[in-house]
Amino acid sequence: MEHMIETKDVSFEYRQYDDNGNVETVRRAVDHVDLYVKPGQFIAILGHNGSGKSTLAKHLNAILLPTEGTVWIDGKDTADQRKLLEIRRTTGMVFQNPDNQIIGSQVGEDVAFGPENLGRESSWIRRKVEESLRAVGMEKYRNKSPNHLSGGQKQRVAIAGTVAMGSRCIVLDEPTAMLDPVGRREVLDIAHRLNREDHTTVILITHYMEEVIDADYIYVMDHGAIAMEGTPREIFSRVERLQQLRLDVPQVTILAHLLKKAGLDIPDGILRPEELVDRLEELKKG
Repeated sequence: MEHMIETKDVSFEYRQYDDNGNVETVRRAVDHVDLYVKPGQFIAILGHNGSGKSTLAKHLNAILLPTEGTVWIDGKDTADQRKLLEIRRTTGMVFQNPDNQIIGSQVGEDVAFGPENLGRESSWIRRKVEESLRAVGMEKYRNKSPNHLSGGQKQRVAIAGTVAMGSRCIVLDEPTAMLDPVGRREVLDIAHRLNREDHTTVILITHYMEEVIDADYIYVMDHGAIAMEGTPREIFSRVERLQQLRLDVPQVTILAHLLKKAGLDIPDGILRPEELVDRLEELKKG
């Protein structure tokens, strides 16, 4: 299988109806999007608020179905109702607010909810819950109430719930938007570790530029369409375009860009402070 996820010419419209059932207004939130994700990739989808990225994310496990075009998950068309359970087992979703996903009175109980609904036997569920909690570093909290956890810990529990269901792809829809810097780092570290060690396919939806520098590939959305795509270095090389798209470009990338414009021999697409420091040291030496 070449692609874990593929969208072809996908569009989605929100429609508002009047009292007689006639369409009153139409707003196109996703506009003819082609997206390709290979197994084991870490893909980032960037965009400012209202760019359509979260609406697109909901298509990736059939929460929404496209108005036009087709979405395939592991080769299965999301419009095929017979495949819905397999699709949602393949692709797990983690949303912005972890409180909207956590339903159990204890952490272990919450992680077990998904596989229980799949009808798995008790011994298998217990083993899977332990494995999943260990994978996100939350095994010590299995008997704790989720109400006593930090935001970052709650998101790790939500991720564990998708892992316990056997999801081979995890879609993280702005999972750090409500977290402090420590919680954001925790969630991103877990996502990268699952991708690196377990070969889990990860799709990160975000508007934080600094969260995507380690992605394999980036799609940038604007007004529902793909405005840019490429590797992190290719994307970060186009500072003016990113600013036009109302994205907060990391300070080190802007500084490197300004130094280059001033005449210094600085490469495009600087991603990290140490890269810029190393290059300035090289220039200083001669």
